[in-house]
Amino acid sequence: MPTLSDLAVRHTALDDADLEWMHSLVSDWQLLADLSFADLILWIPLREGSGWIAIAQMRPTTGPTVYHDDVVGTIIAKGERELIDTAWNERRICREGDPDWSSGVPVREETIPVRRADLAGSVPGETPVQRYLGVIQRSTNLSSARTPSRLELTYLQSASDLAQMVAEGRFPFSGAEPILVRSPRVGDGLLRLDRVGRVTYASPNALSAYRRLGLTADLVGAELGRTTATLCYADEPINENLMVVASGKEPRETEVESGGTVVQLRAIPLVVGGGRIGALVLIRDVTELRRRERELMTKDATIREIHHRVKNNLQTVAALLRLQARRLQVPEGREALEEAVRRVGSIAIVHETLSHTPEEQVDFDDIADRVIAMASEVSAPEAQVVPRRVGTFGVLRSEIATPLAMVLTELLQNAVQHGLAHRPGRLQVIVSRGADRLDVVVSDDGTGLPEGFDLELSTSLGLQIVRTLVVGELSGRLAIEPRQGGGTEVTLVIPLPAA
Repeated sequence: MPTLSDLAVRHTALDDADLEWMHSLVSDWQLLADLSFADLILWIPLREGSGWIAIAQMRPTTGPTVYHDDVVGTIIAKGERELIDTAWNERRICREGDPDWSSGVPVREETIPVRRADLAGSVPGETPVQRYLGVIQRSTNLSSARTPSRLELTYLQSASDLAQMVAEGRFPFSGAEPILVRSPRVGDGLLRLDRVGRVTYASPNALSAYRRLGLTADLVGAELGRTTATLCYADEPINENLMVVASGKEPRETEVESGGTVVQLRAIPLVVGGGRIGALVLIRDVTELRRRERELMTKDATIREIHHRVKNNLQTVAALLRLQARRLQVPEGREALEEAVRRVGSIAIVHETLSHTPEEQVDFDDIADRVIAMASEVSAPEAQVVPRRVGTFGVLRSEIATPLAMVLTELLQNAVQHGLAHRPGRLQVIVSRGADRLDVVVSDDGTGLPEGFDLELSTSLGLQIVRTLVVGELSGRLAIEPRQGGGTEVTLVIPLPAA
């Protein structure tokens, strides 16, 4: 399905500033849909002026929907929906007409002109920059209509105020901080404040959240800022952001905590007709969410500490092996211990990287470069072999990174010590990453494979380790073949799990 930007660029005359305003509106208009108990459709005039195109749609979470199918991308001619044309031409909210029964259920239609006004940057005494961009169609399913409760009446009045702000270019809030995905919603809890910050209505969920904070008195009639500060900041300095949010003066968010309960507050100032008439404050009890986040942070810190200690232990093992190798007089034994040191070191590199990341994933390019540098260090001085990497591994899970680091260590060490022993040459690690697989080629232009080489029959410990890790642990494929033009080429094909 085309995005809002795609449809706007292709069919309308909206410029970049207009499009940014539309994105801000659509990112936060769930609030208007829920307060209205209504579906919202955003119509923008076509570039040639012959009709309208629907570029966004929102369904309410507080009531039944009217449109079960998506209408985004629908084009209608001018005159096809009179209320849309009227709202656009007369620059006003239109609520005329009887319910529409064409869909089989009664639907009340309303239209709201969408205006972009640079209210914050306007010069005092001058008319603010303004432009009408489109029309919101608000459709309410009346099939379950009944005598509204006080909560519903408060919702509808707040929706009416918010719709007027849209028409005046005061919503969304210009220059406000972006709304978080986990911001409170209408159903989480709602408070309505008057101009001085006193609570005129508290929904049951909002009242319950304040009860958990320790409130024993009635919230209605109380000054929200002072009441919240008394509950949460009795023995410490008051959070200034709280007072701004709780008074409803600015569109901000904050969190308060008392007695182990954490409550999130979001303020929506209501400014109609040029004056602030009050505010809405959305409330959400996020106690369990924050507790789980703290548990995850503790778990992540513990895992990172474990990786750090494993890295230290591996480095200790490598140091002991290196010390033992120096004491050996038998060249074969010393060489075997030095190989073991490099294998342990490649695993230590992975754990060191994991100890600095919050997730069990690593940027493998850094690990590969360090493994390649280790291979360069063991090459003979006269050989002057400088391995290099071509392509990128990207981010890999730890269960892939650890065996792959060991495989690269073995292959590079094998190429340096056998294929390129005592001779200059070129050694490359060529990487190609696809959506579901990783292709790695370790290529050298050295002496090549011995005659009659068979991977299945090879007695080399290093190649046995490579085959076991690639085929057995990574479920990949391994091929070792002569390189065209001389040398050896090892090909790894490693499947990647779906993201």
